[in-house]
Parts: sequence; structure tokens; C-alpha cells
Amino acid sequence: MVNLSVCIEMFWLDETDPAAKVRNVKESGIGAYEFWTWSNKDVDAVAAAQAETGLACAGHLLEPPFALTARETEQALVEGVSKSAAIAERLGSPGLIVTTGNILADEAWDITLRRVVRRLKVLSAVAADHGLKIYLEPLNPVVDHHGYWLTTMAQAADIVAEVDSPALTILYDIYHQQITEGNLISNLRTYLPLIGHIHTAGVPGRHELADNEIDYRAVFKAIDESDYAGYVGLEFRPSLTEAEALAQAVRIAEDAA
Repeated sequence: MVNLSVCIEMFWLDETDPAAKVRNVKESGIGAYEFWTWSNKDVDAVAAAQAETGLACAGHLLEPPFALTARETEQALVEGVSKSAAIAERLGSPGLIVTTGNILADEAWDITLRRVVRRLKVLSAVAADHGLKIYLEPLNPVVDHHGYWLTTMAQAADIVAEVDSPALTILYDIYHQQITEGNLISNLRTYLPLIGHIHTAGVPGRHELADNEIDYRAVFKAIDESDYAGYVGLEFRPSLTEAEALAQAVRIAEDAA
């Protein structure tokens, strides 16, 4: 069965305490949680809730997010990767999620690519020194992230090959890639050696994993049949109660196993 993780940013929206959300994940029976930004959280409280519940932290963002493409963010990234790595070590997280930022209107994609590759070499080296992975995430530019620079698995794979670091992997977000290019299971199998983390949500709407155009039982079965050993994050907005939505995801994973 796939190893599920709950993205607490998208669940229990009326709850403002991340530590309480970690405890809610425990009640769902799922063994791991993840989140986006750490700088707006009481990490000590989150770590205490994690220790109390016995959950694992599956990952969080490298801050500043959406900063790889911008010209002026070099120093912020250098400082941010060390701070983010320290948080990951504190929580026992295996890796850091990296989002690229948007296309620069006054610059060719290939010129931006040179900056992104150079920066990822630095970030990956720091991550490797801390025993962490970098999860480079393509996002869809159609619905959620208009103008986003990195959109396809092929682009991400080319960057991973050029950076040539064992620390650099791809975050395969099934929701985003269904919108951008589809061909989900074939791409999963093609890029599996490069995939370090997976995200899920239904299409359209970014809701539960059932009753949408993606057959998550088939996708989870393909993951189960592969050598993938990482987490599969639930990163969707429930239209049911949180308990119902998470129980439904667990049933789909169990049915696929």
C-alpha cells in the first residue's frame, strides 16, 4: 500500500494551530504529515506534536518559495536552504520541496534555465550535506499557477540530469500533471527513478481522490508495483469532512494494494 501523507495546509482550515492539525492527522490513522512554509509556524510546537503522536514529517518547502527564477533571490536562497535544512533535520523530514517561480517576460526560457541549474547545484549540495533530498516540482500553468516556469516532467528530468546530484529529485504532482500533460501512469513509470515525492488531488476541483477524472486506484496500483518507496501526499481541499475525505483516500489505497 502506498505510504500516505496529509498536507495539513489544505485540511482543517478553521484550525489555526499547526500542532493541532498534526494531532488530527494521527486521529485519521495516516502515519505522516507535510506542510508548506515553516517560517509562519511554531516549529517547536509542531515538533512536540510530532513526538507526541509518533507521526513522521514527509516534507516541507524550501524557503523562500517560488524564488529559483528571479534574478534578485540568490542570497535569499543560499540563506534559506540552510535554514530550511535545519528545520527538516529537526522534524526528521527526508527532503525539501522546491518551486521555481514564474517565467520572466523579458528573458528567454533557456537563459532562465542557466540560472535555475546553477542555483539547484548549490541547493542540492547543501541538501546532500544534511542528508536530505530536493523535490523539484512542476506545476500546472492552466488553472492554479499562471506563468509558472517549470511545467512538465520532461523539463524537470532534463534539469535533474544537468545538475547531476543524487540529492535532486522530482516531485510528481499527479493533480498538476493531469492538467498539464496527462499520460499519468506512463510518465510515472518513465520518470520513476527520478521521483522523490508524489502529490495527489482530484481533477477538476482539487478535491477528494474519488469521483474525478483520475482513476487513483489504477495510479496507486502502478505505484505499488514499482520500486517507489517515498510518500504519497494528499494535497487537496476536502469537499467532504476531513475525516470522510481521508478515510476515502485510505480505502482507495487499500483497494489498490
